[in-house]
Amino acid sequence: MVPKVAALVLVLLAVSGARADVNPDEVASVIWKYFTELGSNGKEMVDQLQQTELTKQINTLLKTNLQSVSAYAEDLQERLVPFATELQARLAQDSQRLKEQIRRELAELQAKLAPYADEVHQQIGTNIRQLQAKMSPYAEELRSQVDRGAGELQRALEPYAAELRNRLQDNAQSIQAALSPYADRLQEQIDGGVESLKERLAPMADELKAQIGQSVAELRRGLSPYAQEVQDGLNRQLESLTAQMERAAEELRTRLATSSEELRAKLSPLVRELREAASGDAESLRQRLDPLAQQLEQHVGQTLEAFRQQAAPFGEAFGKQLVQQLEEMRRKLDSGTAGVEDHLQLLEKEVREKVSTFLST
Repeated sequence: MVPKVAALVLVLLAVSGARADVNPDEVASVIWKYFTELGSNGKEMVDQLQQTELTKQINTLLKTNLQSVSAYAEDLQERLVPFATELQARLAQDSQRLKEQIRRELAELQAKLAPYADEVHQQIGTNIRQLQAKMSPYAEELRSQVDRGAGELQRALEPYAAELRNRLQDNAQSIQAALSPYADRLQEQIDGGVESLKERLAPMADELKAQIGQSVAELRRGLSPYAQEVQDGLNRQLESLTAQMERAAEELRTRLATSSEELRAKLSPLVRELREAASGDAESLRQRLDPLAQQLEQHVGQTLEAFRQQAAPFGEAFGKQLVQQLEEMRRKLDSGTAGVEDHLQLLEKEVREKVSTFLST
């Protein structure tokens, strides 16, 4: 097996080999990242990939898990090798073919739309204004959900500072005995609050993706009368636009989840400090707990406010990103010049479809 394919199969097996439930999108993301890196770095990237700590970890994973994986996973391993080989060989050809096809279709589309330039500008401008109007309530709803979720978590954590202060009135042995269960409850409250916050925010990305589909469909209906002879070119551009917008929605989902996890990471160190205090000297315990109680009270408020400031504007930023993509669509229709993004978005879409089809069998 050639080194590129061998390295790819290792990465794929790290994702899928240790469990029977394979996520096609997860595997597709690994493949796409792998191929794009190799496409831009060539042999140097292969050499670097073989030397990284990641590869060592993957090899360790394979050695420890492949003997006990299910027959399904073993069969998947056997099928991945020829699939990866074929996909690698076809990707370069598909990439060049797709690039030329986009360039040709966009030039034809621009020529056909030129006599209707004013109408096309007006149609896209109308679509932009409609999209802005539709995105505004989503941005407000996201801001509201961030504020509401952060507020609920803050109210849930506030009693813990008061409880810790009350504990300081007890004797040292009693405080020490109660501190570990208290820290466990505090961590459970933080974890539960963060998970609740993530569940509250996650559906927003799905709603936005549905709205994106409606907006692109409206744009398609508005532009189709001017592009009757070049519908394939128009459809290709709208597919690229949809892919870019949906990627933005997925990025929004990731940013919200990441911010929530960062919130957990910023709140949890206080729990570790409490556990360390519980295992320490009883005589110095009271001296350590008094500043910890004050820190817990202040840190929770400051951390949650910082989370609000960071996450609440995500909706507005997302709306602006969609408008920029529509403006870019209008520029391309004016100039007839395709960007690299069109090519990459559609090529990635094809790769994901191929991976999904492969894994579904």
